[in-house]
Amino acid sequence: MILTKSIKSLFLFISATLFPILSQAQGAGLDAWIDEKFTPVSNAFAGIVFYNIPGTNVPIVVALLVFGAAYFTLYFSFVNIRRFGLALRVVSGKYDAIEMAGDADGNSNVNVVDGDIVDTIRDESKHGEVSHFQALATAVSGTVGLGNIAGVAIAIAIGGPGATFWMIVCGLLGMSTKFVECTLGVKYRDIGPDGTVFGGPMYYLTKGFEEKGYKKVGKFLAVMFAILCIGGSFGGGNAAQANQAVQQMVSLFGLTGTPAIGAILGFVLAIIVGIVIIGGIKRIATVTEKLVPLMAVIYILACLIIVFMNFGLLDDAIALIMKSAFSSDAAVGGFFGVLVQGFRRAVFSNEAGAGSASIAHSAVKTKFPASEGIVALLEPFIDTVVICTLTALVIVLYNFNGFFAYGGDGAGNVMMNEGGRIVGGVDLTSDAFAHSISWFPIVLTIAIVLFAVSTMISWSYYGLQAWKYLFGKSRSADLTYKVLFLIMVVVGSASSMQAVFNFSDAMILGMVFPNMIGLFFLAGEVKKEINRYLKAIGEKTYFDVKTDD
Repeated sequence: MILTKSIKSLFLFISATLFPILSQAQGAGLDAWIDEKFTPVSNAFAGIVFYNIPGTNVPIVVALLVFGAAYFTLYFSFVNIRRFGLALRVVSGKYDAIEMAGDADGNSNVNVVDGDIVDTIRDESKHGEVSHFQALATAVSGTVGLGNIAGVAIAIAIGGPGATFWMIVCGLLGMSTKFVECTLGVKYRDIGPDGTVFGGPMYYLTKGFEEKGYKKVGKFLAVMFAILCIGGSFGGGNAAQANQAVQQMVSLFGLTGTPAIGAILGFVLAIIVGIVIIGGIKRIATVTEKLVPLMAVIYILACLIIVFMNFGLLDDAIALIMKSAFSSDAAVGGFFGVLVQGFRRAVFSNEAGAGSASIAHSAVKTKFPASEGIVALLEPFIDTVVICTLTALVIVLYNFNGFFAYGGDGAGNVMMNEGGRIVGGVDLTSDAFAHSISWFPIVLTIAIVLFAVSTMISWSYYGLQAWKYLFGKSRSADLTYKVLFLIMVVVGSASSMQAVFNFSDAMILGMVFPNMIGLFFLAGEVKKEINRYLKAIGEKTYFDVKTDD
């Protein structure tokens, strides 16, 4: 493979930045030093974001997500269920010709960029950069990651089997939230003179609020979101993925105790990710549309094999999950403890309400914003209802043998397995697979690395869009962000799991506050867009609102 000049320059820059640090590592000192510096920062952010509702153990952010998802499900007449079949038809490309042709009256509903009407800049039939499937694949690759493997394990270890039920509920409700934010992402996107798309909450908060006479409020919320999105890209979209991928490789190959191994493996991952992200959304989409189906099939098949090997216990596992969902067991925090763990991990996994996925969906080729909102509702279903549930079943079936006690050890993220080794996150999932098929951790490791790399690739795009919103769309801003992102791959690889997940949760869930305000405020615009799209494709409309036609 011949590397382009840009990629070579990026490699040299990364190497020049990281090599002096790596060369100073003595023993395991580097990993310990990084963890020591990173942990206080992650704990501080987590303390702010996960502030509980007074008198309860329910974080305000979780309550906001639950209420918001339920509200949008009712407000849009169960769009998550009623339009599921339509979503499959749209992503298959059935309505592409209609979407490219636009409205009968020529209404394209695309915004003005830098004072120019976008219609005069580019051919209307070429709005956007990627197809429905590529946009979905990119967004799914950003959500389907270690949260589905390590995150589910942590939720069950702390909250017990019942956390699985609340993860599923969160996933189903989150489909409605995802529909709203991704519709707005396309509606208010910017399209540059060269066809590059800039979208996401930064833009619909800015433009949507300005349309309604609240320009300063929208700008404040947009800046707040952009800062948190950059943090989320460094945390949950990067450090957490690298951390768990490296942990699995270290465990599988017996590298525990190897000097600075976390940083070294992180450097290798940084190079791999760097090869892809230098090419922008088109290259990212090209990679993810192939990588996501591959990794999903590998992992789903792996889970199904384990489930069918323990088929006789499946009904018992389901019964235990349902019973534990409403448990008052103090060991797992009681009913609200179970619910919070389920929702917290589901939201971290599918990001519905965080607004991040709307950045990828904004790049789709369509003139109808609601078409992509419909496609986007598939995302939480794939991520949470299917993949997270399968992971949970594997772990619950495994623990019928009593290998660990639900509720952890009080630290919230560790437990003991059958060999007496302290494990957490991905280790627990790996042990569950290994118990049924001894060699399966090798396959799981491949899936984990694919999950991690694809998630990091997608989140690099999310963070870059937020970075450009704050610092401009120059080449130097682009390079600066990408270098910082790749450095965080190394930091995450060398940090402790608890520190990384605290920081990751805090950043991603912090994005919920400005984003959800925007979703509530602009929900009426989404009703107009879904009516306009349904009318265009010949489907019956069901909202009594006027469109912009």
